[in-house]
Amino acid sequence: MFCFGVDAVLLAHYPALKDGDRIVDLGTGFAPIPLILLAEARKRKLRVTITGLELQERAAEIARRSVRDNGTDDSISIVNGDIRTAGERLGAGCATLVVSNPPYMAAADGLIGTNPAKALARTELRCTLHDVVSQAARLLVPGGRFAMIHRPFRLPEIFRELQASGLEPKRLRFVHPRADAEPAMVLLEASRGGRPHLKVGPPLVIYAQDHTYTEELLRIYGRDTLSGRNADRKP
Repeated sequence: MFCFGVDAVLLAHYPALKDGDRIVDLGTGFAPIPLILLAEARKRKLRVTITGLELQERAAEIARRSVRDNGTDDSISIVNGDIRTAGERLGAGCATLVVSNPPYMAAADGLIGTNPAKALARTELRCTLHDVVSQAARLLVPGGRFAMIHRPFRLPEIFRELQASGLEPKRLRFVHPRADAEPAMVLLEASRGGRPHLKVGPPLVIYAQDHTYTEELLRIYGRDTLSGRNADRKP
């Protein structure tokens, strides 16, 4: 199966949560994003409910077990279903916030690989960028937010799809592996029916020059240390 990485963690910390948020995670996998979102909400004493939608039955079952074992099944539910019919399955206008860490690569962009579970997570075999964005728009209430992490080289297509679905890009932040490297990912938040006004945040850098995580990454992970360099520092 496809294990989550730093991109899921970054996305879970990107949107500003609001009290009473009804959240849908499209392509939830093992549910790392719902679990992190709920932990952040509880830390801030916010009430939220979260639905994770996952196509692969085995991954959905593992997600349900993770939710249950973490004692969060009162706030998180996992649905085994297809992103392409998310609006029909979950109900139009059911969410105030939709998040997604979708497959990054179009089917025609490269090698698909022989592991079917990983191929579905990495490549647009069963859902495209259009499917993710259009279904997010359908799930959202007017003024609702859509947060996504993706690859910078697809930004022109992302903007076209967002605006075609009535989602206006509002915030953007590039994620760089190192300060001197090109961005490898981009975090983006859009609003359903929002006015045109895009704010570009400062670069988010993952690794410092000595190959340890930067202070910002340590704060996001909620850890005092992920390396000897940071052992005596507070986040």
